[in-house]
Amino acid sequence: MTTINPPADRVATPFAPAAVKTPKSAIADDMAMIRAASELTRDLVTPSPRIYWTDFLASTFIGYAGVAGAILAPTTGWALAAALIAILALYRAGSFIHELTHIRKNALPGFRFGWNLLVGVPLLIPSYMYEGIHSLHHNRTKYGTVDDPEYLPLALMKPWTVPLFVVAAAFAPLALLFRYAVLTPLSFLIPPLRRIVVERYSGMIINPLFRRKAPDGDFRRMWAWQEGGAWAWSSLLIAAGVFGWVPLRALLIFGAIAAATLVLNQIRTLVAHLWENDGEVLTVTGQFLDSVNVPPPGLLPELWAPVGLRYHALHHLLPGVPYHALAEAHRRLKDVLPMDSQYHGANYDSLPKLVANLVAGSARGGVGA
Repeated sequence: MTTINPPADRVATPFAPAAVKTPKSAIADDMAMIRAASELTRDLVTPSPRIYWTDFLASTFIGYAGVAGAILAPTTGWALAAALIAILALYRAGSFIHELTHIRKNALPGFRFGWNLLVGVPLLIPSYMYEGIHSLHHNRTKYGTVDDPEYLPLALMKPWTVPLFVVAAAFAPLALLFRYAVLTPLSFLIPPLRRIVVERYSGMIINPLFRRKAPDGDFRRMWAWQEGGAWAWSSLLIAAGVFGWVPLRALLIFGAIAAATLVLNQIRTLVAHLWENDGEVLTVTGQFLDSVNVPPPGLLPELWAPVGLRYHALHHLLPGVPYHALAEAHRRLKDVLPMDSQYHGANYDSLPKLVANLVAGSARGGVGA
């Protein structure tokens, strides 16, 4: 999940050339690693409905219970504790949108509808905003290029791009509220506006040069009911605040929690990749090495990179493996591949170190830009 066209996209200079590092496009494929990844994980590609539903429903229940606790708490301390629980749980529940883009049709009956009903529409991030977008990010000839909606060479851009990229996420709930309550109905009345809304404001993208195509077929029908649900919910939230149906304090707390989940996701997005590609087409191995694993023994990544996102590089190598099997896939590859394998080059220790490296790289890449 990423923020819709954050301001950093519009003001930074995209796809600036690297000043020092060897371009990722110069990395050849490690065929031994690729073969091992395919052969060792063939039995791990089937998603478990029990794990998906249990994890998702538990995260959702805990998240909304935390929201209620933050609103009803008798003291500020209890309210902050409940809000923290809500942020982490709803962030985890929201992260299942990533799995929706990779699950084979009919592999988990009803899961897409259930996720949108309980999380996607209430948080104004229906899955159509990611489906059809994220698949382009995994396309080998599009990853890291101007045709990738989820990529900016942040490590090669101006130094202030990184903090602005994160700060922008805090305002995403307001932007989403405006997108659905105002732009949705207006765009159906004004056809030129509808084209702009579809192309630029209907996807979780960070690349300002990307333009989304209009949907068709079954996906168009899915888009329609999800956008309609988000319009109805956003309109209801505004009406509840204007007419006093719900205390303004409660709405502000809910909005603040939603904003915090998006900020947390934006920070996680910063370290999902090294963001060092200069816009050229990469090999599979180049794409893998531009991505990040934060494997055990650390426990904190389970909070800030949930639902398998701590194995993001491995996911780019094996996008068909469900999140609950990535830990086992990593263990097998780590144990089998020699120490000089490229596989070990995508494993990192912690979030602070990754953020520091990105900021340092941005400072170098942005000099004179």
